[in-house]
Amino acid sequence: MAVWIQAQQLQGDALHQMQSLYGQHFPIEVRHYLSQWIEGQLWDNIDLENPQEEFKAKRLLDGLIQELQNKAEHQVGEDGFLLKIKLGHYANQLKSTYDRCPLELVRCIKHILYTEQRLVREATNSNSPVGGMLDSMSQKYQQINQAFEELRLLTQDTENDLRKLQHNQEYFIIQYQESLRIQAQLSSLATLPPADRQLREPTLLSKRATVEAWLTREANTLQKYRLDLAEKHQKTLQLLRKQQTVILDDELIQWKRRQQLAGNGGPPEGGMDILQSWCEKLAETIWQNRQQIRRAEHLRQQLPIPGPIEDLLNELNSTITDIISALVTSTFIIEKQPPQVLKTQTKFTATVRLLVGGKLNVHMNPPQVKATIISEQQAKSLLKNENTRNDSSGEILNNNCVMEYHQTTGTLSAHFRNMSLKRIKRSDRRGAESVTEEKFTILFESQFSVGGNELVFQVKTLSLPVVVIVHGSQDNNATATVLWDNAFAEPGRVPFLVPDKVLWPQLCEAINMKYKAEVQSNRGLSEENLVFLAQKAFGNSSTSIEDDRNMTMTWSQFNRESLPGRNFTFWQWFDGVMELTKKHLKPHWNDGAILGFVNKQQAQDMLMSKPNGTFLLRFSDSEIGGVTIAWVAENPNKAGERMVWNLMPYTTKDFTIRSLADRISDLNHLLFLYPDRPKDDVFSKYYTPPLSKAVDGYVKPQIKQVVPEFTTANPDPTSGNATYMDHGASPAPVSHPHTFGLYPPMSESMLDADGDFDLDDTMDVARHVEELLRRPVESHWGGQQS
Repeated sequence: MAVWIQAQQLQGDALHQMQSLYGQHFPIEVRHYLSQWIEGQLWDNIDLENPQEEFKAKRLLDGLIQELQNKAEHQVGEDGFLLKIKLGHYANQLKSTYDRCPLELVRCIKHILYTEQRLVREATNSNSPVGGMLDSMSQKYQQINQAFEELRLLTQDTENDLRKLQHNQEYFIIQYQESLRIQAQLSSLATLPPADRQLREPTLLSKRATVEAWLTREANTLQKYRLDLAEKHQKTLQLLRKQQTVILDDELIQWKRRQQLAGNGGPPEGGMDILQSWCEKLAETIWQNRQQIRRAEHLRQQLPIPGPIEDLLNELNSTITDIISALVTSTFIIEKQPPQVLKTQTKFTATVRLLVGGKLNVHMNPPQVKATIISEQQAKSLLKNENTRNDSSGEILNNNCVMEYHQTTGTLSAHFRNMSLKRIKRSDRRGAESVTEEKFTILFESQFSVGGNELVFQVKTLSLPVVVIVHGSQDNNATATVLWDNAFAEPGRVPFLVPDKVLWPQLCEAINMKYKAEVQSNRGLSEENLVFLAQKAFGNSSTSIEDDRNMTMTWSQFNRESLPGRNFTFWQWFDGVMELTKKHLKPHWNDGAILGFVNKQQAQDMLMSKPNGTFLLRFSDSEIGGVTIAWVAENPNKAGERMVWNLMPYTTKDFTIRSLADRISDLNHLLFLYPDRPKDDVFSKYYTPPLSKAVDGYVKPQIKQVVPEFTTANPDPTSGNATYMDHGASPAPVSHPHTFGLYPPMSESMLDADGDFDLDDTMDVARHVEELLRRPVESHWGGQQS
């Protein structure tokens, strides 16, 4: 289906060319609704110039019409009713158009597919990784669909053989009854006079010999039919196992891996509907073959003939039961994961889904799903099938949910809407491990039956690892644990083992993915940014990303050990940068206005070659979640000497008072954003509009930032941005007044037990600020009270 997905993204003339391929001869709706089936057929294997290939083309035509009719039958609802009529009409239309010339249908579809592929190839660079990935995906989907077509033909073949076997066996039984009737007649001759017996006996003996010879010959034939059918079923089951392995062990595992990476900010996992359609085809084919094997077993019991067929049928029945059990238990999945950082007493949601539920009619007796939180050790025991005595590591409220069937989508799922973790029971921790490194998982389990209680299934699935916190201050370290686990977990691992150290490029990929997702930006971390981060992480002086390619980082270096000379870890610093950027700097980061990942010495080297008033923005080395302004200006203590100044870092608290753009606007000594962009060209679109005129005789006060050493002295409108430096200026980093005495320091009493603001205390602060603003405004704000 990859080609059709790409074809729908075409633009302009390419889109018109694609649309012109369709019409009454082949409606575009047929291409859309049967895209997966169409791309899965072997159109190229048919020689259009060979009339003998017509039977292959006819089979494809019949398959196309059958698929259309199936699609039409599954439409429900008001819109579905109209689509059902339309698709049924197209099925009749295509049959009448191509029934006498099926090769023309093949010619038409080959032309459509070839043209679509050419248009897509021209629109996207086929040499790009994306183009190669799409080609690979299209080829993979085609192989899967080809295997399904082969399974369909094999199943149809065994169905025909089974009917033939049943017909022959029924005739055999009739003839067997005839032989019994002849034997009874021969036995009754003993009561007749010798003359009558001699008259009738030769004829009956001859008939008995003929029937018995036929029965002997036909019994051998039936036995051969049974063995041939069993061998065909063996071949079908081998292909079924192979197809199921591809879908469950490759495609489903890859989907789960994509889901895990999505937890780190990777692209949405997608592909669930395709997976469900494949799993449903598997379920349908498996069930058809299981029913055939059971019918063959019934025929054997009806007419026992000595031979190996009994053992073969038992083996087939056991194999197909294993196959369907593996399918059902593997397709009980978590569609929407619970949050991986889970705070107690906080509502959360999750959704589980049974991909084959609709096809096996599980919804006829809707099963109930139960959610339980278990520890890492309990998860290990569970996967080893050890008796866990229904142990749990906590109590989840609202942890039972009935699976619902949604007809419009054909999905069977249970949506837990109001779960809450009431309490958690922690295990003894090892060594330096903290509570934010302890992993739990949510166990979802259910039981249901299929085929009128023929088979009963106990299904279980585990969520991605969950870190439980009780306070917002633990979120940072818990996120580190989850990030490391999501990024470096191996498929099929023992819960929840992850490597203790990884290559630096692997970690770069993980934190870049996380950064772009958190900041919601297409601008990720550049090579220069990653070199800076390596210098920070390893304390080295590398100058290129190649220098760090073989470096490894341990979990301890990532989020246990503090950075040299600091009281925070590498992750805590990086997470602070993400939070600040996400909340206050996102537009400036997207504009490329924030270099960010530059240290103090690098900033000095960069600015000293630029004119006075050139500045840049970099993330603070010394403070978590801080950004500072570095600029080049004259040294007030040495005439003719220039130096680089660094403003005390801004944090989230500062930006809640006044935005970065407005602060830059306030500082007249900042002229050019590095390397040479006038600051107004970059930041003016983010400036707060000027205050409105006085209303009711009152002038609204205005908060502005001042750096005393660089305050403009009575600026003359004609003199440009002249600045002067206070006599007490110091080469040391200059601080700015954060709050101008308006806001009292935030006391711990303003926070509740979870570290969140207490509403009443916050309102008290707001009222205090409002009262202060009504007082006469100080002269340096430039306002007077009237």
